This record gives sequence, C-alpha cells and structure tokens, in this order.
Amino acid sequence: MTILVTGATGRVGRHVVEQLINRNADVRVLTRDPAKANFPASVDVAQGDLLDIDSVRKAFAGVRTLFLLNAVSGDEFTQAIITLNLAREAGIERVVYLSVFEADDAVDVPHFAVKYGAERMLEKLGFGATILRPAYFIDNDAMVKDVVVQHGVYPIPIGSQGIGMVDARDVAEVAAIELIRRDTAPGNLPMETINLVGPDTLTGEDIAAIWSDVLGRPIVYGGDDPSGFEQNMGRFMPRWMAYEMRLMAERYVSHGMIPKPGDVTRLTALLGRPLHSYREAVNALAAA
Repeated sequence: MTILVTGATGRVGRHVVEQLINRNADVRVLTRDPAKANFPASVDVAQGDLLDIDSVRKAFAGVRTLFLLNAVSGDEFTQAIITLNLAREAGIERVVYLSVFEADDAVDVPHFAVKYGAERMLEKLGFGATILRPAYFIDNDAMVKDVVVQHGVYPIPIGSQGIGMVDARDVAEVAAIELIRRDTAPGNLPMETINLVGPDTLTGEDIAAIWSDVLGRPIVYGGDDPSGFEQNMGRFMPRWMAYEMRLMAERYVSHGMIPKPGDVTRLTALLGRPLHSYREAVNALAAA
C-alpha cells in the first residue's frame, strides 16, 4: 500500500518524501504543479489540491497512510476537514498530521486554533493518528538573514520566555518514522502526540548573542513589540496573514514555546542522533 504526502514540495514535505524514499516506502505526492515536484521516478506524482475533491479522491486510491500538511491560508481549516472526510470515505485510517506546538492552548492565534480543530476531528472520528506539534521552525530565520547581516538587528519578537526552535529536517524525519510505523503495523495504532522541539530553548537575546558570536560583531535583539514585525510582514504577504503573524509573535512573547520535560530526550532516542541546533543553522547561513 501507498503513503500519500501532501505539501510535498515545501520545506518539510520535501524532506518527508526523501526520508520515506530512504526507507523504501511506496510514496505518492499530491501537488498543484507536477513540474515542480522533481522527485525520483519511484515517486508517484498526483496533480491536484486539497480543495479539488475529484483530484483528492483520485490521489487517495490505493493509499493506506496519509501525511497531512496544509499551509497557513484563509481556508486552511476547510482544507483539513474536507481532506480528512475524504480520507475516511476512502477507508484511510492511518494519519500523521502536522499541527503546531500547544495548539490546544493558543486559541487566539488562527492557524493554531485551526490545527487544534483538525486534531479534535482525528480524535473524535477514531483515526489512528500521530499528531506532530512542532515549535517555531529554525528554517524561518533564513528570511531575516539580510536584516541581521546588513542592519545588525535580529527582528523577530521572540521574547524572554524561550522557544525550543526545531529544524525542519528533524520534523520530517520524525514524520517519516511515524508514517512507516503506522503503515507497517498489522492494525490501527492508538492516537499519539509528539512535541517537536530543538535541543536549546532560546530567548530573543540568546538568538542575537548566537548571531553576534558567529558573525564576530554585535547583533542586537529588536525587542518584543510586534507592531514593526507586522508592518514588515505586510510588505510581502496579505494583510490578514501579517496580522496573524503578529498574533503568533505575541504568543511567543507571552508564553514562549517551552519543551516539556522529556521532549528532547524522547526525540533524540527516536532519531538515534542529536537534534539539529540553531547555532548550526546560523553557521550555515553565515557561510552562505
């Protein structure tokens, strides 16, 4: 039977596909533009999107296990609920769903609340699912490299509570491990939630200090006020999304994303290696 990966051409989904290929899984991807897929010939590419009912039904044919990743958008919740309904219709009970850290608590951040809604559907309808709850992605900071390097300021309002930033490669490898575990199980496995975090819990000041150390010159933290962050985000994304990013930043400042006891140990054991660190990412960005 086949594992279907949605969001396969994004930064997490592409790594998931690579990890599944390395584990000799039978993989199909759903993408709007097959020309952008650029996967090995062994990967079956289905064209469509999560709001195209016919294309999703076609993509689900012969699938036993689903990796559900849908990007932040105005209709994210509709995408998730329709996709899960179609999965149930197709007899697919094994799911790995990419949610977000503390989705059940951050009800004022739209894409957090949306993901918790999808989590509840998975639970109430009896899917055998692994819920992956990643913290802030280390990879996001590639987009602020130029600001840091050119202006000497780390601009994202991270706050002083601390965030266990996670690398997309670690997220993807855990996803692949869970997909294989569920796909090869003789029956439906119980629902499980895994927090995905990095090895270090960092504040805004900690992050600026790492950049300072790597670049060899002072980098300052831009502070906790999210208004400037919202304005900057509004220059290259829809206004509603920039406001949502502000709400997310306010959540970072007020609550952080602090790993639970045992999270790092659990992930390290699951992967059989150390987690990728923020400093490692900064070193790579600086070298590039």
